[in-house]
Amino acid sequence: MSKLQAHAPALDRPFDVARRYVRLKSRRDDGFVEFDFSIGDPRICVELVMREPDYRAFCNAHDVVWLSTVEAAALDAEELKWRYGLPGLAE
Repeated sequence: MSKLQAHAPALDRPFDVARRYVRLKSRRDDGFVEFDFSIGDPRICVELVMREPDYRAFCNAHDVVWLSTVEAAALDAEELKWRYGLPGLAE
């Protein structure tokens, strides 16, 4: 297990269809929020864009777990490993 994963509890949890994750990507100047939404596993997500009030309502309705910056960095490192096949990123 990598050092990033050791500090990324969301990545260590077993798949749970009842758990919802949000990774905030950006709050745009035009009032929209860009974020990733996952069900059960934060490594499998869809990218969404909503106005700020809709984003807040969406997160409340799904009782989401917000990913920390450490968890987000672990996801980025994992994606790099799979995308580019670079050894050592997850070791």
